[in-house]
Amino acid sequence: MIADTGIITGTIVVYMGICLVLGFIAWRRTTNLADFILGGRSLGAWVTAFSAQASDMSGWLLMGLPGLAYASGFDSVWLLAGLVVGTWLNWRFIAARLRARTEELSNSLTLPDYFEHRFEDRRHLLRTLSAIFILVFFTFYTSSGFVAAGKLFESLFGLPYVWAMFWGSIVMLAYTFFGGFLAVSWSDVLQGTLMFVALVLVALMGTGLVGGFGATYARLEALDPSLLDPFSGDGGQALGVIGIVSLLGWGLGYAGQPHILARFMAIHSPHAMTAARRVAMVWVVTVLAAAVIVGLVGLLVLPEPLVGADSEKVFIYMSTQLFHPVVGGLCLAGILAAVMSTAAAQLLVASSAFAQDLYKGILRPGAQGRQLLWVGRVAVLAISALAFLLGLDPDSKVLDLVAWAWAGFGAAFGPAIILSLYWSRMTLAGALAGMLVGGLTVIAWPWIAGPLGGLYELVPGFVLALLAIWIVSLATAKRAATGQAATASAQLEA
Repeated sequence: MIADTGIITGTIVVYMGICLVLGFIAWRRTTNLADFILGGRSLGAWVTAFSAQASDMSGWLLMGLPGLAYASGFDSVWLLAGLVVGTWLNWRFIAARLRARTEELSNSLTLPDYFEHRFEDRRHLLRTLSAIFILVFFTFYTSSGFVAAGKLFESLFGLPYVWAMFWGSIVMLAYTFFGGFLAVSWSDVLQGTLMFVALVLVALMGTGLVGGFGATYARLEALDPSLLDPFSGDGGQALGVIGIVSLLGWGLGYAGQPHILARFMAIHSPHAMTAARRVAMVWVVTVLAAAVIVGLVGLLVLPEPLVGADSEKVFIYMSTQLFHPVVGGLCLAGILAAVMSTAAAQLLVASSAFAQDLYKGILRPGAQGRQLLWVGRVAVLAISALAFLLGLDPDSKVLDLVAWAWAGFGAAFGPAIILSLYWSRMTLAGALAGMLVGGLTVIAWPWIAGPLGGLYELVPGFVLALLAIWIVSLATAKRAATGQAATASAQLEA
């Protein structure tokens, strides 16, 4: 348990109160499912940038990434590089085009909506399959947020882990349940700012206490030279090609993340995307670099070593030991901000997949208005309950849960999104094949990997999904062309 919890708690309570006020204001402006899902496509460039990046990074930014750097050292730079490049490519080549296409295709509000209209899928196969993948992977992704919140409250208040996880998720559920997309997006500006300030502040303070960046490098080298070797992993083991490809491979996942793509779809105009991209890139490069520095400096300033899953608490302990309780409380609120921004965005997309794509799209096509709005809200509660159950293990690592869900979305949706926007010959059958191959590869990888078992499942899932879309699309397009030619020939002969 951490000292001075009274002042720290007060700081966090004030922050949580602000989030609830934002949720109440957004609740007054949320009258239908379109408002609840995309906020009426009304976001500006700055809100879009902060919302996309805050919902992207989640609790792993302040816990998982510093924990990785603390445990294995400078090899975490490969993960940082993959994320930065993937972020830029997503903003540059996917964002504006997806925003324009979703509005053109019957004002599609969700990815399943977009896929169904893009491929004229009258049997709802794409809608059903993509909605199922969203519900499955987001349940695990949301669970990672609950685990991060649980670890924060456990460290702060000395609560049993399960109760810490329960109380840590209440506010997030409340403002998502009532306010929907607007509440989540507005609060993301506050949360993104808080995450930025907290990480930079802790990184600079820790480095300053060590004596500057030069002294930090020298002391890390004296402690363990392998910490500064980007080709050396946890425990000094050689990272190898598979390890480097796995860390860089995280960048492949961006084009398939529904909670990030939803922010692109909600901006008021595709022309505002350039300004949003510039803001987003400054934010993401800064916070990722600061997170790695926090983990490395934590090895030098914390008196007690952190082992196992506790390595992900390095930011928590540095925040409370290096600063006055008020400042420490703001830094810890940054963790809660990261958790809330992402988990809320994920809950929102998952609930929209159920309400818009399964309930209205298949079960009750005539449903509308407030009925759908409340179906979406009830779905938030149901998905949260499942995510809570998945996070009950106190030894769960935030980064592990995020990695699996990130891989699932990146492989199932990434290739399908990219090719659907840039390749006119892609077919409905190709899209189905890509989603199935990508998603199932991620799920089955531990059993089928063989000697490649150390490879991050996103990499083979993404590559195999691309191949599946290409091969099946060419085959079905050729078959369709042959059938059309035969029909035309028969008509001429008649």
